[in-house]
Amino acid sequence: MSDLVTGDAVVLGLRPARLPSRGLAILLDLAVYVTGYVLISVGLTMATASLDEAARAAVSVASFLLVLVGVPIAVETLSHGRSLGKLACGLRVVRDDGGPIRFRHALVRGAMGIVELMLTFGSIACIASLVSVRGRRLGDVFAGTLVVRERVPGTRVMPVPPPPPWLAGRFTGLDLSAVPDGLWLAIRQYLTRMNQLDPQVGAAMAVRLADDLVARTGAPPPAGVPAAAFLMAVVHERQSRDAARAFRPSAVGPGHGFSPAPVPGPVPFVAPVPYAAPAPVAPVAPVAPVAPVAPVAPVEAPRAGGFAPPA
Repeated sequence: MSDLVTGDAVVLGLRPARLPSRGLAILLDLAVYVTGYVLISVGLTMATASLDEAARAAVSVASFLLVLVGVPIAVETLSHGRSLGKLACGLRVVRDDGGPIRFRHALVRGAMGIVELMLTFGSIACIASLVSVRGRRLGDVFAGTLVVRERVPGTRVMPVPPPPPWLAGRFTGLDLSAVPDGLWLAIRQYLTRMNQLDPQVGAAMAVRLADDLVARTGAPPPAGVPAAAFLMAVVHERQSRDAARAFRPSAVGPGHGFSPAPVPGPVPFVAPVPYAAPAPVAPVAPVAPVAPVAPVAPVEAPRAGGFAPPA
């Protein structure tokens, strides 16, 4: 799919961050983390003055791992790849397919950062970033991530257009586990720029991407669904699954690793039952007069219609 993605373009038209901007962001992050570590170390030193040397050493190592390793991992996970330094420099960490990173991505980046950034003073990270085409360090390579520029002059970020309403929820059972990140990247780029393409070229590209997606999922192509609409629906289905994984991690299902909570569908309209006329009243026996006020003619039995004729 490399011929469908031109140049160094990444998801949503953003560009990979280069070494100078990444180095500045790392320096800002380290300044904040080291300052916090020094303040916490001073407080812990005063608090553990009565302990023995081994206990003070254990507390020092624990505070080092917590502040300089655990805090960056938590910040990148909760902010979806935007630490303080990256936020100041207009950078963000994303997956190779352009989606937001999760805890496992931040964990691998943080673990590799101990060797790349702290133990070797950033020399390994600088060499790896200069050698990489997209400026990735070893932590990005092992984690499957990429640092991109969010603020690019003259570039407007376009979201993926929503699918038609009649396709909502149609591909909930589709297995997307075999779709590679490169194909997701190509589909996202096409959907964000399809209005800028020639209609014939865009239609042919949509058919090609849809065929590749159908081949990866193993499901037959949906009948009567345009290729572009099919791509929109599948991308939004994957985004819904990512959101469900983030907020409802306990739901597990086959195929894609989880099953989102069922959404109640619209209540079907039930037509009112037509009113049924009451059954005809059975004939009533004649009633005798209560008091002999005046002579009353005998009452005849009612007819089949339920009404008594006048006297």
